[in-house]
Amino acid sequence: MARVDVHLWAGLRRLTDGEEVVTVEASTIGEMLDAVIAKHPGVAPILEDGVSVALNGEIYTGNRHRAIETGDEVFLMQRMRGG
Repeated sequence: MARVDVHLWAGLRRLTDGEEVVTVEASTIGEMLDAVIAKHPGVAPILEDGVSVALNGEIYTGNRHRAIETGDEVFLMQRMRGG
C-alpha cells in the first residue's frame, strides 16, 4: 500500500475539521476514496455522489482501479456537471 497525501477542495474542509490534506494508505483510487471516507465519514455523501481525482496532473472520473503509488500528487475535485 502506498502512503498518499490527498488534497481537498475548500468545501470539503468543513467536514474534515479544517484539514486541507488527508494522509491515507491505499493502492488504488477506489481504496484512497474509501480511506478518506473511513477517516472522515462526513464526506461520504459528497464523495459517493461522484468526484474527480487529479492524479499527477491527469483527471480521472470513475476509474477506481487506477493504481496509486507513494509520492503521487492527489487532488480531489468537484465533478463538473451540466451540458
